[in-house]
Amino acid sequence: MDMKERIQEKFRTLYGTDGQLFASAGRINLIGEHTDYNGGYVFPGAIDCGIVAEIKLNGTSKVHAYSLDYDEYVEFGLEESDKPSQSWASYIFGVCRETIKRGGKVEGFNTVFAGDVPLGAGLSSSAALESTFAFAINYLFDNGIDKFELAKIGQSTEHNYCGVKCGIMDQFASVFGKKGSLIRLNCKTLEYKYFPFNPEGYKLVLIDSCVKHELASSAYNKRRASCENAAAAIRKNHPEVEFLSDAKRVWLDEVRDQIPEEDFLRAEYVIGEVQRVLDVCDALERGDYETVGEMMYQTHFGLSRLYEVSCEELDFLNKLARKYDVTGSRVMGGGFGGCTINLVKDELYEGFISAAVDQFTEKFGHAPKIYNVVISDGARLLQ
Repeated sequence: MDMKERIQEKFRTLYGTDGQLFASAGRINLIGEHTDYNGGYVFPGAIDCGIVAEIKLNGTSKVHAYSLDYDEYVEFGLEESDKPSQSWASYIFGVCRETIKRGGKVEGFNTVFAGDVPLGAGLSSSAALESTFAFAINYLFDNGIDKFELAKIGQSTEHNYCGVKCGIMDQFASVFGKKGSLIRLNCKTLEYKYFPFNPEGYKLVLIDSCVKHELASSAYNKRRASCENAAAAIRKNHPEVEFLSDAKRVWLDEVRDQIPEEDFLRAEYVIGEVQRVLDVCDALERGDYETVGEMMYQTHFGLSRLYEVSCEELDFLNKLARKYDVTGSRVMGGGFGGCTINLVKDELYEGFISAAVDQFTEKFGHAPKIYNVVISDGARLLQ
């Protein structure tokens, strides 16, 4: 039985009726890492795994929710004081509350949902969950909220109900995702543009190191502070620099002796990465996947040496990719563990993957996980 059938069977068992099916996607980011909070570009796409939910209005003021993955049932009201204690239910509750705050109508409904986004792999299962329910509630209550605001509902849910001060990229990709396209999003202006991504003769594959180093949140905040410090120093000479992404590389050189070396290196990475996103977009329009791949390697080098958010496991996978002539490879996401994203020619795929699994397992004592990804549609009603 596939996931959809399992959801429908459980829904019928629990509620004695049928609802409508909604879905949204996890996401990858091809390039543009740690640029979002610096007002730069990101380049995500929705992928072919995500969250599916069956939903039907129940005529009460309560939400009845069942998570198939956690095998857990929760009921909650829609007032601020009704927040459920289960973290998965807080996402749904948060989406309801954020919709209400924006003047949208929300009343009680029944739901069963499940996901096939690998948890902890940096594919943003939480954004997929938020986007599924934001889209579904908007549709079912005919609230007429636009797609941008649906993405912001997901982001505000993270900020206000889940304690994560995330940027907009994950929710944006989950809502706006389009099959066969990546989206260049300007995180400062929220302007976006679709670019074709149909790499014939290549596969896009994630290799999950299955490690997460504890440093992540404090190190992330420290890097944010470094970037803000560098931007402030540049701003004294160039008042138009609101974010680091507005700065030219030569302007950074002007302040090199005024900021700590660490801040200089972090800023050097970000300014380079903003340009790499633009270079990748140009290359895709020419169908030039070799240049795309080279930019991915340059990003990994920057994240490892300048931004220092890689780790031994990810550097090992990246070096292995080079050794096996993989077109492009880099750490994806915040760093300190998680996945590498790899652009691999079809004929090299089997050899690379088996070498990666064998050699990684031998060195680190556990096997990595492999996820092939296909760029797909974002939030939608399933027919």
